[in-house]
Parts: sequence; C-alpha cells; structure tokens
Amino acid sequence: MLDPAFVLLCLVIAAALLFDYINGFHDTANAIATCVSTRALSVKAAIIMAASLNFIGAMAFTKVAKTIGTGIVNASQLTQMVVLAGVIGAIIWNIITWYYGLPSSSSHAIIGGLMGAVIAHVGTSALLWGGIKKIVLALILSPILGTVAGYFFVVMFTWLLQKRSPTGINRGFRKMQIFSAGFMAFSHGTADAQKSMGVITMALLSYGMIPAFEVPLWVKLTCALAMALGTAAGGWRIIKTVGRDFVKLQPMTGFSVDSASTTVILGAAMLGLPTSTTHVVTSSILGVGLSKSLTAVNWKVAQRIVVAWVLTIPAAALVAYLTYQVLSPLLGK
Repeated sequence: MLDPAFVLLCLVIAAALLFDYINGFHDTANAIATCVSTRALSVKAAIIMAASLNFIGAMAFTKVAKTIGTGIVNASQLTQMVVLAGVIGAIIWNIITWYYGLPSSSSHAIIGGLMGAVIAHVGTSALLWGGIKKIVLALILSPILGTVAGYFFVVMFTWLLQKRSPTGINRGFRKMQIFSAGFMAFSHGTADAQKSMGVITMALLSYGMIPAFEVPLWVKLTCALAMALGTAAGGWRIIKTVGRDFVKLQPMTGFSVDSASTTVILGAAMLGLPTSTTHVVTSSILGVGLSKSLTAVNWKVAQRIVVAWVLTIPAAALVAYLTYQVLSPLLGK
C-alpha cells in the first residue's frame, strides 16, 4: 500500500509543475508583448524564442527558490497538505486572472497561497513575518524601479537620437528588440521558474527526502521544462492587454521597456529577491507612457491592472485557505 505522505508529495510536485506551466502561458506576455505589438517578431516566432530562453534562464539561479522556500513559512509547521493547498490556491487565482486577461502576479499568487494554507493549518504563528516583509518590500519597490527605468530609457534614447529620422530609428530598434525581448525572456525564467523550484524543494524537505534546502538538479530541469512548455502554449489574452491596450508602443519604446524590465528583474534575482515580472513589465510600460504624456496611458486598463495587483495576495490566500479546509479532511493534514 502506498504511503499517504508520499502520495501527497507526488500531488504537490504535480501541482507545482502545473503552476509553473500556467505561470509560463500566463506570463508569456511579459517577455514578448512589446516585440509583438511593434511587429518586431510574429507571435509564433516570439513565443518559440521566449520558451527557449525561459528554459535557459530557469537553470541559471536558485537564490529566489531559497527565499520562497525558507522565507515565508516556518519549516517545522510545514506539511504536504499546506504546500498542496497553497499551490492550488495560486493556480486557481492565476486561471481566473488569465481568463479575464488581467496581468496579475504569479509571485503574489504563490506567496498568498502559501500564507492562506498555513493560516488554515495552524494560524498566523507559523508565518515568518521578517521574510514576508522583505519579499513584499521587493515586490512593492520593483514596479517603482520599473517605472523610473522605463521613463529613463525613453528619455535617454530620445535625447541621444534626436537628430535621427523616426523611420531610421524605428527600423534599428525593431531589430534590436529581438535581442532585448530575448534577454527579457531569460530574466523571466530566472525569476519565475524558481518559485516552483522553491515549493517542490520545500515539500521534499518536509517529507525528509533531502537533508537541507538545496534544489536538486531534477527539480531545476522539470520546472524549467514546465515553464518553457507553458510559455510555448502562449497567453494571447494578456499579450493583448499589456502590449496593445495599455500603452501604444513603438520599436524604440518597446526596446526601452525590455531593457528597463530586464535590468530590474535580473538585478533582483542575483540578490535572491522575488519580483513579479508582470509588475515590472507593466510598470516599465507605464514609465514609457508617462515619458510621452499622461494621455498616452490607457488609465482604464491601468486601473484594472492595479486592482489585480492589490487583490492577488489576499485572494490567493483566501482560495488556498478554503482549499485546505476542503482537502484536509479527504487527504489528511
């Protein structure tokens, strides 16, 4: 007869990989919305490029995985059921926001999901508030940095190229955008696949399969592959919201968005700080829009995005809390 704890572990791994896959197609827009909206690449070519570089990026770092795995919940209070409910809560919220075309944060979703599940299990005493504050602070500051960086890059390029013809500028930046979108896809892999790596490693540690929190190679490979496959599946609803409805982009401004986003996301990943690629990219686009004028931003779309940002942690936490209440009597705590 199978060990119930092992069955739960398998369910956690499956749910984490599903979350990674959904994260991939949910966040495809982060890497390629700008180059698609400016027609630097076709949707198909952009998605293939993003999937490949997401995989490579996911294999590059593990610092964010450790932050997610050890900085939110006290390991002594962790069970497979808590991790499973937390991941399912994040998945459900991601699907809801994907359906409505809202670029919400998968980072916020997994953090909120884990918090809600552990609260359902033992209350707030198991939460590591110091780690949570650090993570939330990074998630708050990164969009601000993205906005400033997006604004800066556009102003800088505009000043440097003021004597060039608009046609020549657009032609040059359209080619450069292929490279900037590639780096953006790489940085997306470094930031987002690590969340599932952290969750699976957390579950393996709880089960006793590994002695310390170190991400095994097979976990890196499977998470990287799941995200790459999800990215290949695409997420056109959100690509449209980010790349076409929010701010109208040109090749130069699209390149600026990619450059600003990559700078913030890679910098945070090297420090082990989780960022929301969705937040960073959309805030960089906002900075680009503000460099033109206030009217260059579609504020109705901006409002919908902000609402999704604000709701994600509490909404995912609530869904995970309810999921725990439903599943724990059936599968055990």
